[in-house]
Amino acid sequence: MAALGWLTPRKRSATARSVLAGEAAAEAGLKSSQEIDGVGTAPTDTAEPEPVVPDFPVFGDARAAAFFDLDNTVMQGAAIFHFGRGLYKRKFFQRRELARFAWQQAWFRLAGVEDPQHMQDARDSALSIVKGHRVAELMSIGEEIYDEYMADRIWPGTRTLAQAHLDAGQQVWLVTAAPVETATIIARRLGLTGALGTVAESVDGVYTGKLVGEPLHGPAKAEAVRALAAAEDFDLARCAAYSDSHNDIPMLSLVGHPYAINPDSKLRKHAKDRDWRLRDYRTGRKAAKVGIPAAAGVGALAGGTAAAVALHRRRR
Repeated sequence: MAALGWLTPRKRSATARSVLAGEAAAEAGLKSSQEIDGVGTAPTDTAEPEPVVPDFPVFGDARAAAFFDLDNTVMQGAAIFHFGRGLYKRKFFQRRELARFAWQQAWFRLAGVEDPQHMQDARDSALSIVKGHRVAELMSIGEEIYDEYMADRIWPGTRTLAQAHLDAGQQVWLVTAAPVETATIIARRLGLTGALGTVAESVDGVYTGKLVGEPLHGPAKAEAVRALAAAEDFDLARCAAYSDSHNDIPMLSLVGHPYAINPDSKLRKHAKDRDWRLRDYRTGRKAAKVGIPAAAGVGALAGGTAAAVALHRRRR
C-alpha cells in the first residue's frame, strides 16, 4: 500500500476516489471469490424458496452476471450495525460507541435513506474500532457474528432471485458499502460467487484505520462493477443488478436488467419512470407492478454503510 500513499482524499477528486475504491473492491472481490471456491461451504439458508418461473435469467449465459446490494436488499438492516453489535459483545468498544451504532441504525429505519453524514459517522466509527486489529482476527469473529445476528435476516425472496441466477450458471456478486470481510462471509454462506465491499488499508495483515479510496457507495459501486465486468468479460447489457436505494442508480443504470428491491421512494419513482422491474418484500400486499409482479414478504429496515479490509493483488 505504500505506493498508494500519495493518493490522499485531499489530492483526488470524488470521481477519482470512486474509481480507486471500485478498482480496489474488484481486486479484493476476485481474491475473495477464489477463497470462497476453495472453502466450498454449503449455503446455510434453509428457508423454503419461493417458486420463481422467470423468463430471465437466461440459462447458460456465462457472460451475464447478477449484482446485489446488501443492506435492505439481501438482508434486513445494515450489516455494519450488526457487525458492531457483535464486536460490542466481544468488548471491542464501550457502550457509548454501541449507542452511536444504534442511533445510526434507527436513522436508516426512520429516514429510509443513506444520509451522507450518518454514513461518514458510521465509517469513522468502524475504522477507529478495527484499527490495530488483525484482518484474520476480524474474519474469524465475522463468521460468528453472521450466525448470531445476520443469518435470520436474509430476505427469502431476494435469496430466491440470487439462486435463480446461480441455477442458470451465472456468477452472483454482493456489491456493498459494508466491509469486504463481512460481505465475503455473507456471500460464502449464501453460496454466492463473491463480494465487492469497502476496502480498508492494512499493513502486514493489520488495519491502519485508513480507507482505500472511499466507501463503496453510489458511483463507487458502479466503478467496482465496471472493473469486475472487464476482468471477468461480462457483457453488462446482459447482466442484472438489484438494489433498494436511489444511491445505487449508477450501478443499476449500468446493466441491461435493473431491479428495484424494497425501493425507497426516489428509486421507486425512478424505476417507474424507466419501466424497471420492481419487487417489494416488506409488506403482505403486492407492490406496484413495474415490468413484473412483486412478490410478498415481511419486515422492513433500511440500508447502511461501511468500513474495513485489505488490498489484494489482481487475479489477472
